[in-house]
Amino acid sequence: MKKINLTILFSFFAIALYAQDSYMEIVRSTIKTEKKALIAEVMELTDDESTVFWPVYNEFEENMYKLNTDYFNLVVEFADNYEKMSADKATEILNKALKYRVAKEKLNSKFIKKLLKVLSPQKTLRFAQASSKIEVMIDAQLASEIPLLESIE
Repeated sequence: MKKINLTILFSFFAIALYAQDSYMEIVRSTIKTEKKALIAEVMELTDDESTVFWPVYNEFEENMYKLNTDYFNLVVEFADNYEKMSADKATEILNKALKYRVAKEKLNSKFIKKLLKVLSPQKTLRFAQASSKIEVMIDAQLASEIPLLESIE
């Protein structure tokens, strides 16, 4: 896998959590492009495999974009309520976070099933591994940028 400086990319993403929506879109677009380049390199697809893989991948990314928009809005909601987090708001945020995780796992599962119809199990597993590693790096960077709730009543 070619070396791409994801740390810089993730830093821009973290900064964008508190920036304007237009800047956030630029950052998200950059991450999407870099992720696609990494996946393309890792997958080593034949021309025939590329023909069937990329439309499924693009559909997956469109759906993931919508989910990640919901998560971004949840982070903003947390930030807006950080100073005075009520019990009701904390419960609401927890429920939304759990709903996001379940939806993300369902989407991943659905996509893997689609991939297994067009690629070998080995290539599908390779994709799942690469995608998971990228997501874990993004999640780790986000987690480091979001503070723990300090005022507990």
